[in-house]
Amino acid sequence: MRILEEILQYNKQFVADKKYEEYTTTKFPKKKMVILTCMDTRLVELLPRALNFRNGDVKIVKNAGALIMHPFGSIMRSILVAVYQLQAEEVAIIGHYDCGMNGMKPDGMLEEMKRRGVSDDMLNTLNYSGIDVKEWLHGFEDVKESVAHSVEIVKNHPLMPKDVPVHGLVIDPATGRLDRIVDGYEIS
Repeated sequence: MRILEEILQYNKQFVADKKYEEYTTTKFPKKKMVILTCMDTRLVELLPRALNFRNGDVKIVKNAGALIMHPFGSIMRSILVAVYQLQAEEVAIIGHYDCGMNGMKPDGMLEEMKRRGVSDDMLNTLNYSGIDVKEWLHGFEDVKESVAHSVEIVKNHPLMPKDVPVHGLVIDPATGRLDRIVDGYEIS
């Protein structure tokens, strides 16, 4: 069975059995926080449990590396929506050790793109159009520095209210242990 069919088959039974009822909540986070974290599969269940969050407690935004690459990109927009429209009063950037973006060099990904049909002409067109594909695909060298950098982008964003604490943390994906990088209460 293909993945989508498996998902749809399970979902049909999930709805029929009314298993959704235990997850009923509102769109507003009970604990008034929005979290940016990595999309790493090890964090799907570990992160909420390690932080004592249940369904409905927080807003969670995910991307590769918990990185804010552009102050006016979709990640920052999501954080601002959480603050201005969904009652989030605090922000947490949570990176993790052993992240795939740590030390990631774009050359390997570019080679895989070419192998799967992306042409040199397309990459040249993007570069010519002002998109530095290598820089765009580049990871980070130190997760703590990366988290601190993302905290600075959020904290200093011209549209972010100055009274919103922005925290930076790194989680160990093996144990769930949190290391505090930036205490948003200290710099608010």
